[in-house]
Amino acid sequence: MVKKKVPDWLNSSLWSSSSTTTTTSFSYSDTNHFDHHSSTSASPPIDPPLPPAATRDEQQHPPRHHHNYHPRKPDIKEDKHSKSSIVNDNISNNNSNNSISNNKIDNRKADNTESSAEDISNQALLLTELSRKVINMGELRRIASQGIPDGVGIRSTVWKLLLGYLPPDRSLWSSELAKKRSQYKRFKEELLMNPSEITRRLEKMMGFDNDDAKSESRYVLSRSKITHGEHPLSLGKSSIWNKFFQDSEIIEQIDRDVKRTHPDMHFFSGDSSFAKSNQEALRNILIVFAKLNPGIRYVQGMNEILAPLFYVFKNDPDEEMEACAEADTFFCFVELLSGFRDHFCQQLDNSVVGIRSTITRLSHLLKEHDEELWRHLEVTTKVNPQFYSFRWITLLLTQEFNFADSIHIWDTLLSDPEGPQETLLRVCCAMLILVRRRLLAGDFTSILKLLQNYPPTNISHLLYVANKLRGQPSH
Repeated sequence: MVKKKVPDWLNSSLWSSSSTTTTTSFSYSDTNHFDHHSSTSASPPIDPPLPPAATRDEQQHPPRHHHNYHPRKPDIKEDKHSKSSIVNDNISNNNSNNSISNNKIDNRKADNTESSAEDISNQALLLTELSRKVINMGELRRIASQGIPDGVGIRSTVWKLLLGYLPPDRSLWSSELAKKRSQYKRFKEELLMNPSEITRRLEKMMGFDNDDAKSESRYVLSRSKITHGEHPLSLGKSSIWNKFFQDSEIIEQIDRDVKRTHPDMHFFSGDSSFAKSNQEALRNILIVFAKLNPGIRYVQGMNEILAPLFYVFKNDPDEEMEACAEADTFFCFVELLSGFRDHFCQQLDNSVVGIRSTITRLSHLLKEHDEELWRHLEVTTKVNPQFYSFRWITLLLTQEFNFADSIHIWDTLLSDPEGPQETLLRVCCAMLILVRRRLLAGDFTSILKLLQNYPPTNISHLLYVANKLRGQPSH
């Protein structure tokens, strides 16, 4: 068997990190359970729209209930091998290194200028496309895949288009939005109602009058007409009270997870009425989704996937869009999860559409493009890709990067006409390639420590490498 040659562009120093390990601690107990502990405290809350990275501890992110994995945001620190720290280190060194430092500073300024110009160009292209009567989705995807500039509410509209919530024909937007928002309102009225209220309404429909309760005979007659399924002690499968008590367990879990969602951001956390209203919106969406999807219901981690959608839509400068962010987020959440829902169904874990099958596809992708790295990980050090990629895939990389970077990655994920999952696997493969030198130099423990606490990286570089993987594998 001829060993595949790694293409030159993969060996470029541009994509390689230092072999020095990160400072985040790691604890390994067995092949199915990983505990993550942070030695630093959480950063103080900050305001939108540009949330920084934050530290998460194990208590803030419990594991998915049937897999014993801990979805947790890694401790994103200033890496001592990052560009900015290299510049600072050089400046603080002796005068002989000053010229090197100045060159690096100048290069960074040039990079920022180039990036700003690119953002302005993309913004103009997106605004032009969004102004058409019928939007060319192919062109919109092409432009959006290169990055959607922050501000002016472009991302909110583009994401709704990419997820199929808004039709390409702008003349249909008003009617479609009105219909969907009305439908969500009905969902809330029907699914978030307490059984006591349901029973009261049923009694009212049957012509019962509360004023007649003073009459003992009529009171007994009224009780006799309450069906078994409407009685609070009923254990029947069709009993609204039995369903209510079963739902209570799910709702309690949703409440706990919503309160843990991005505790570093004022938008999601805190005692302000603004934060509490946002938490209530997340809670409503997850409860409605769980009740409408009894086969999946709610799985821990769904709140992390929901958060970026709601954040983007709620920060739309258009007042009407901002006011209806909850309803819009619900339908976009359903659309997004439709391509990943099998990953949350435990019964399908070992099927061709389950999470383990998807992880196997990632393994094959790495083998196609970098067999040397694949062999070192899975043969030499015997690192099962499930140990690190389970969280990457199920939570769409929301826990591996800071919030702002995750949103930029999602611009590319949602733009792919093949669907988010294909791009997600390429990005995951690219994450391995970017740190290949450190991985090739590492053993089982150091590799897991690195991949479960992925180091800060340039997101543009990461997406560039992922896009390169669209081509033919190396031979």
